[in-house]
Amino acid sequence: MSSFSRRTFLKGSATLGALLGIGSTASNFQKVNMNTAHAAGKTKQVFSSCPRNCYDTCSIVTTVEDGTIKFITGNKNNTYTNGRLCVKGFTYPNYVYSPDRIKYPMKQKKRGSGKWERISWDEAYDMIAKKILAIKEKHGSTLPIALDKYSGNFNVLSYGVEGMMASWGYTTRAQGTPCWPAGIDSQTFDFGTIVNSDPEMMVKAKYLIIWGANPAWTSVHSMSIIQRAKENGTKVVVIDPIMTDTAAKADEYIEIKASTDGALALGMAKYILDHNLQDMEWMKKNSIGYEEYLNYLRHNVSLEWASEKTGVPVKVIERLAREYAAAKPASIWIGYGMQRHTNGGAAVRSIDALAAMSGNIGVVGGGANYAQLDSWGFNYTAQLAGTLPEGSGGEGDRMININNFPAQVLAINNDPKQIPIEMLWVACRNPIAQDPETSVSYKAFESIDFIVTADLWFNATVNQSDLVLPVCSIFETWGLHASYWHYWMNVNEQAINPLYESKSDVEIAMGISKKLNELQPGSCTYPTDRTMEEWVGMEMSDAFIQKFGFNSWRDILKKGTAKVTGYDAAWADGKFRTPSGKYEFLSKKCASYGHHALPVYMEEMEVPKERPIRLLSPHWKYGLHSQFQNLEWMQSVHNEPYMEIHPVLARQKGIKEGSMVKVSSDIGFVEIKAKVTQSVPKNAVVIYEGWYKDQKFNVNFLVKATPADMGSCATGQSGLAFHDQFVNIEKM
Repeated sequence: MSSFSRRTFLKGSATLGALLGIGSTASNFQKVNMNTAHAAGKTKQVFSSCPRNCYDTCSIVTTVEDGTIKFITGNKNNTYTNGRLCVKGFTYPNYVYSPDRIKYPMKQKKRGSGKWERISWDEAYDMIAKKILAIKEKHGSTLPIALDKYSGNFNVLSYGVEGMMASWGYTTRAQGTPCWPAGIDSQTFDFGTIVNSDPEMMVKAKYLIIWGANPAWTSVHSMSIIQRAKENGTKVVVIDPIMTDTAAKADEYIEIKASTDGALALGMAKYILDHNLQDMEWMKKNSIGYEEYLNYLRHNVSLEWASEKTGVPVKVIERLAREYAAAKPASIWIGYGMQRHTNGGAAVRSIDALAAMSGNIGVVGGGANYAQLDSWGFNYTAQLAGTLPEGSGGEGDRMININNFPAQVLAINNDPKQIPIEMLWVACRNPIAQDPETSVSYKAFESIDFIVTADLWFNATVNQSDLVLPVCSIFETWGLHASYWHYWMNVNEQAINPLYESKSDVEIAMGISKKLNELQPGSCTYPTDRTMEEWVGMEMSDAFIQKFGFNSWRDILKKGTAKVTGYDAAWADGKFRTPSGKYEFLSKKCASYGHHALPVYMEEMEVPKERPIRLLSPHWKYGLHSQFQNLEWMQSVHNEPYMEIHPVLARQKGIKEGSMVKVSSDIGFVEIKAKVTQSVPKNAVVIYEGWYKDQKFNVNFLVKATPADMGSCATGQSGLAFHDQFVNIEKM
């Protein structure tokens, strides 16, 4: 099993005050009862780390007085966070002390009723353990127990959930990632794996293309780096179907038809080849298959074709290619949005090839930068601590695509030849709110006898669960975090005692293990006697410690953060991790997965005549998937979903600002208020994904589980074509 499939994914205060009119201290919050280990009047600072699935993975300094969080800010020891946080980060005190948190273990009288009854942890453990043992006795295995987990409220110790499941026996697992798998496969075929240049080196680029990413919303610390690059003379170009905030801050914005990014990359490459601007020396020395790739460009690509496909004028393609080829070094940031199409993986391969043929691989300030996991040098002790107990039935875990989990659950439970799924454990995600085909998600949950969700909030998934377990915020437990973008690792110290009766995922795993072995000795192997601090220490290997120049893992507590060095320029040593050891324009491995061996253009999804309007559902700037938007601070800024529509399309449909609109796909519909703006394409509408507290709205009622072209090589399952969705709209 690949490392990507083994791991789940493989996402100052004055600023907040100016935006929201309130400070980032605990003084604004309702007081809660808590035990404190701190003497009266004692103040301390500890290092925390944002656990959200986000590019920035910020290191935080938390000020605690008398056991209460008083102030948070960014850690200046981390040159990426650089002493600053985003708006979402500054809401953490509001997050921790929100009266809406799940405070105790609770069981629901009937799913969806909202009638919850408080129970003790011992009662919760007893219910869970007895259900596990009953399933094992009935079926001779624990395969009917399923896990659906990803990366919300997450750190490396969260893999203790997988370890816990392994300690029960073979189970059913949601495999893959909804985020980035097509792009991971692409770069795996081309480079051997994902390794990007240190994003702090973007300041050294002479030319920077931000392709399908919106860091002004999703990676605000990168924007300060981009701004410094502009001040150094770097030209910044944004390519995107939407006129994003990032595009507005760029030197040039190029609007492209969604799902045609590969055609633009190939058109640029064709111009470079026709004008002999390619770096033949680099290709001969460092790559294989370049001759076949260049021949493909000669005989199959023209700028007129690229222009027709993309909607970008020929002259613009020519100038873009000429400027990119002439500027050394030139960098491309490949965003996750542009690979969420049925041809998204192929598009990323075309962009990789453009960077390679121009000689921009392995140079400081250059690269085709997508993501990295080289800073994830953990032992995964919390995960691997769970081993199969004696007498476990079955031959291995049963894998279900996380991107089509509900439909596959229903298929299993409706097939008499399959062992049904009778118990579901949900952790670190909110699938009812975030999975495509929401109606199917509800049906899948209905088909499962017993559902346990571990979370902080009474969200849409908790509402459809039988038992909810309250988990800690980052400030109430220990952890380690590493980014998939920059090369910093952060420690997360426990800042305050857990509020109410919350526990970490690992503590829950240890508690269930203890209860199982009380009821049936030897039925669970998960350790029960380690402290959270001990778990953290066990995650750092001797080699990892030495890589940071530490003598002990505790050395990271001095600054709260440390950086893996040597990645100023990815692939600078010319040692690629492909089968050939070179960059592969022609990848036999890619072909073995049913794709073309070369980075050719794969046709975009055909627009259905009966639903001619594309639906784009990107992230909202004040939320992260279904997180943060439920907080009072964020609700005061934005608490109503809306659909963005271009004035031309709005006039055609008789829609005005504020009109209520019915949006229909082939699987469902939503009713939503319109916002007229020129920032979106004329043939598309934009509805931001998220979870709105106390509202039934969910854009995923419209979104079909359409697979992307790639993902199964590195993550075990294909990705999702979130942006290849088509709808009709009508004024209500």
